[in-house]
Amino acid sequence: MSQTLLAQAPSLTDFGHDPWWLILGKIVFAFVVALLGTLLGVWFERRVVGFMQVRPGPNQLGPFGLLQTLADGLKMAFKEDILPKSADKVIYFFAPAISVICAVTALSVIPFGPMVSIFGHQTPLQVTDVPVAVLVVLALSSMAVYGIVLAGWASGSTYPLLGGLRSSAQLISYEVALGLSIVAVFMLSGTMSTSEIVAAQGNGTTLSLFGLDIPTPGWYAVLLFPSFVVFFIAIVGETNRPPFDLPEAESELVAGFMTEYSSLKFALIMLSEYVAMVTMSAFTVTLFLGGWYAPWPISAWSGANSGWWPLLWFFGKVILLVFVFVWLRGTLPRLRYDQLMRLGWKVLIPISLVWIVVLAGLRTIGDWDTTSRLYAIGIPAGLVLLAAVFWPSRKPQPQPTLAEQVENRPQGSFPLPPMDLQVPPSPRTRRMVAEREPANVPAGQDSEEV
Repeated sequence: MSQTLLAQAPSLTDFGHDPWWLILGKIVFAFVVALLGTLLGVWFERRVVGFMQVRPGPNQLGPFGLLQTLADGLKMAFKEDILPKSADKVIYFFAPAISVICAVTALSVIPFGPMVSIFGHQTPLQVTDVPVAVLVVLALSSMAVYGIVLAGWASGSTYPLLGGLRSSAQLISYEVALGLSIVAVFMLSGTMSTSEIVAAQGNGTTLSLFGLDIPTPGWYAVLLFPSFVVFFIAIVGETNRPPFDLPEAESELVAGFMTEYSSLKFALIMLSEYVAMVTMSAFTVTLFLGGWYAPWPISAWSGANSGWWPLLWFFGKVILLVFVFVWLRGTLPRLRYDQLMRLGWKVLIPISLVWIVVLAGLRTIGDWDTTSRLYAIGIPAGLVLLAAVFWPSRKPQPQPTLAEQVENRPQGSFPLPPMDLQVPPSPRTRRMVAEREPANVPAGQDSEEV
């Protein structure tokens, strides 16, 4: 088989021709990726956070502690399964499965590699693809929140219910920003198919600016950097990972929506969280980081994007993004709920809307002559610069002095300690000192004997 054919990027016409056993093998492969991603993800997170906190992390079971996660899973399987008395038994049972199924199913439209030969059959390294594959992933990520909301509601307890409500509000806030950030990818690639979006990033592009042709990389993380930043922040909020893990904030809600779960049901909830993290990392690689194409300088090798090598580049990028997830957990404190909602509604969504308008304008003036493009870019840029220079600034309110703060304290306030940190002597101490007999009694003057 020729090297050119093996390096071919799949398109929509390449799907739907595989025999049943090959489709089944692809499905099993995607499921194994999700399962191993969870097992290794938990171990990877504990090791990396341990390194950041200058402690060893799991290192007893197996080489480098690799069997620790497997031991934890077996421990959960043999724990007693406790069912709360006030729980809705049916929904309580199925809620964890909803999140897991949605997270695993999303991997079916993620391209892992190019066209390869498997037992003589030319097939893409992808379970399936549809013209709206990106919308399929968005729909499944939106459906996953039902597992969290129903788990909180069906537990029949206060803290799980509050965690489920928080999760639904958080999803609405960040799902809008997530969808808007992908619009820019659709505008550049001209498709919603995941395999064709990866193919569109395969070759570098040329940017025409003021009559000059400037070669640029094909990755949308570079070409659409604002969209990439907004998208990544949104998926961190979408997967309830720190610093956006408000639905399971242990300092406020014990364990949030999973408080009443135990045994294998608790393991399924943990599985869904880590599968969602791996799935969203793979989705980010597909949309913004070139998918299975080799990064520079590896791409200079002619065979880098052929055969089975692209699997290595794809999973290398996924592991790098999972490391960023873990890095955020070990670095940033949890946001307050008002900060979480403000970031989603007042920062991410406006930035996405403005960036879409700017990108649409740049694509519209792409066919204009140089003078027209100068006017189209220079005039709005000048207006924005003038607005930034002459925008009235809010004067800071003068801070009251310490004496004024003491003077304005309301009646009935608690006693105020001394501002100079000098504690005055107790009046009782002064009285006791005054009544004490002098120590310098003259010699020979003994007290009278009674």
